[in-house]
Amino acid sequence: MSLSAMTPEVGDVAREVPGTAPEVLGSATPNVRRVLLVWDAPNLDMGLGAILGGRPTAAYRPRFDALGRWLLARTAELSVGSAYRVEPEATVFTNIANGTADVVRPWVEALRNVGFAVFAKPKIDEDSDVDADMLAHIELRSRSAGLAGIMVASADGQAFREPLEELAAHGIPVQVLGFREHASWAVTSDSLEFIDLEDIPGVFREPLPRVSLDSLPDEGAWLQPFRPLSALLTSRPSQGVA
Repeated sequence: MSLSAMTPEVGDVAREVPGTAPEVLGSATPNVRRVLLVWDAPNLDMGLGAILGGRPTAAYRPRFDALGRWLLARTAELSVGSAYRVEPEATVFTNIANGTADVVRPWVEALRNVGFAVFAKPKIDEDSDVDADMLAHIELRSRSAGLAGIMVASADGQAFREPLEELAAHGIPVQVLGFREHASWAVTSDSLEFIDLEDIPGVFREPLPRVSLDSLPDEGAWLQPFRPLSALLTSRPSQGVA
């Protein structure tokens, strides 16, 4: 889906994400460009869980302070020689399942304390994902102050490949962050730069126990499912495997 197709939903995100209210955007000076980081928490949580074979312990949870420092360094890099003032902005998009607010609240508050904005949306059903909200946010930032660069942390090629390639075609540096096992569409892209999250210094305290089909040990390895079988009871028929 192209970015222009998401325009009708921009107002919804502007009302929800801190700092994106129309009056704030209207005050932006024309000599400012943003380096935007968008983090797809549901998608990356699923990918990390698949690598670990379960819920991550503290040693395997991403460190957003390290990610923030990397974003600042990337912003400084993109600002060299620019005629504009270049500013970083990072937002984590997440779903909140019913009854989990108290559990998730410390994580959300920690993110905000580091300097990340958070867009939180109730998880009501299978269609309550945050893909459209992320795309609308990217469109909003692109149309308002303009982008000096963008990083999307997600493995969801169906949602992000076309819009990101569209931005890259307009000369905006685009990077996809994620896990190489789950983002072949970005790894092999001619216009998108892929960065494995484990290659960003300090994002993980310990090396991830990664196993791929290209580097299997002689004794074999267990590859855990991405989701429980019970998810078939609520999935769409088109999600089947031939």
